[in-house]
Amino acid sequence: MKNSIWIGYDPREANAYALARFSTNKHLTQSIPIRGLVLSDLQKRKLYYRDMEQRGLQRWDVISDAPMSTQFSISRFLVPHLAETGFALFYDCDMLIRTNLVRFFEDVMKPEYAVMCVKHVHVPPKGATKMDSQMQVRYERKNWSSVMCFNVDHVANNWLTVENVHSVPGRDLHRFCWLDDSEIGELPPEWNYLVGHTKLPKGVEPNIVHHTDGIPSMPGYEDTEYADEWRTQLDQWAA
Repeated sequence: MKNSIWIGYDPREANAYALARFSTNKHLTQSIPIRGLVLSDLQKRKLYYRDMEQRGLQRWDVISDAPMSTQFSISRFLVPHLAETGFALFYDCDMLIRTNLVRFFEDVMKPEYAVMCVKHVHVPPKGATKMDSQMQVRYERKNWSSVMCFNVDHVANNWLTVENVHSVPGRDLHRFCWLDDSEIGELPPEWNYLVGHTKLPKGVEPNIVHHTDGIPSMPGYEDTEYADEWRTQLDQWAA
């Protein structure tokens, strides 16, 4: 089976993307293609054409009438179209990968599901912000889509055409509106450990650390969990 890894790219977090890609490659024991979701590239290929506006420092998705915290807020749902077949693992760029993802594809992902993810219960306080003062949007199943593995060949994912992805509000895509609940498999929480939010059982270590509120290079997030490990690996990448 042809498997692939997709990482969201935003130029404001280019160092985070570099770290996510580096820490992924560092652990891989087999060659798995790793590709970035780059908005400008998708636009040139006419695969992304949702109406967007810039409102001050905030990018705004017109269809959703809601802010977009990253350039890949919506484009992540194009991954099945781009991957074409196999298991396609997507994650945000603010991730530190601490394990061999070959193991994920071989032992964790189950083919009976259309998508697998950690089913977080994450409800930020009203008016909260994250990263570089971006608005924290509250929506159903928040952060489920920040790490998700698609079974591209599952018939339910045929709905994720370019046209459909461009016609549905983001809040609906992020709650997996095209799927029945039985088609969404649950990953253990160590596969999307939300720094400052997730609690793991004693003795369990995160496989994927998610600095969802802000990466350690941003003011105010320098001393968050796993920040030292994040900076060490970024230095290794730079070297």
